[in-house]
Amino acid sequence: MARIYPSHWLGGFIADLPTPFDDHDGIDWPAFEMLCEHQIGSGATAIVVNETMGEASTLSEDEHGAIIGTAVKVARGRIAVIAGAGSNSTSQAIELTARAEAEGAYAVLSVVPYYNKPMQAGILAHFQNIAASTSLPIILHDNPSRTMREMSDETILRLSESSQFLGLNDATGNVARLFRLRSMLPAEFRLLCGNDVNAAAYLACGGDGCISMVANLFPDLCRRSYDSCMTGNVRVSRDLSGRLAAFGALLSADSSVAALKYGMSMLGFMGPAVRLPLVELDDDAKQAITLPIAAALGENQIDKSSARPPAHRRSNAR
Repeated sequence: MARIYPSHWLGGFIADLPTPFDDHDGIDWPAFEMLCEHQIGSGATAIVVNETMGEASTLSEDEHGAIIGTAVKVARGRIAVIAGAGSNSTSQAIELTARAEAEGAYAVLSVVPYYNKPMQAGILAHFQNIAASTSLPIILHDNPSRTMREMSDETILRLSESSQFLGLNDATGNVARLFRLRSMLPAEFRLLCGNDVNAAAYLACGGDGCISMVANLFPDLCRRSYDSCMTGNVRVSRDLSGRLAAFGALLSADSSVAALKYGMSMLGFMGPAVRLPLVELDDDAKQAITLPIAAALGENQIDKSSARPPAHRRSNAR
């Protein structure tokens, strides 16, 4: 019998946390703990670790487990820890899911198998086999720009028949798909936008939240944008959503992970280091990010205290 958690925490802007690295290419644990605490302090209901922004494909199995375990330890039940546990190998995805469960994750985020381009029957069987191996809830992740395969509506509907599948992180950018799915899926199934650029439109059309890059930089701005959208404050929602979309487009313009990490280094959270095959931004790309973030921090509209870690902790960042 699957151990299903209530999904009230699965909504709003949920930060896809980057993995900080130190000068020796190891994980910068004080910086990682700071990232977790920052999201908890911002009032977020969940965080995602070991996913796209976390450079999951470059992490060892031991690092995968240690990151989840550390996030759970820091969270102490104050926030839901969602662990990325996807792979293009079903057996490896099952192993990653088992490790996430052993380390205390609330749920796993599991992506459509990439590179090998399975048929829909294979995608369905992939997720059904993962579900059969664990008691954890599963959030589906559909990102065809990275996987080269999009989940069909029929596959999503088939999987949603099991309450173990809590929701979908939809990175297709297709808001029309949201309308289709919302009318067919169980009411409790959560629909999340997979990118900040489309988040405003997605929420306005009935989406439940966004798994976000920008929420790492400006969680307070994201929370206010979500609240204004949910309460129907059109003027405030339009202004804040436009700013979020602009930051999302800015971070996505080059290497999104490197761009996010450089932005986080500006705020004193961590160093900008990434792991190969990713490389850090060149000077022109850094300048393109520096000016908008610096301008945002200079405005009263963004609470600077919510964007920066406490001064006595910034020494942990490289």
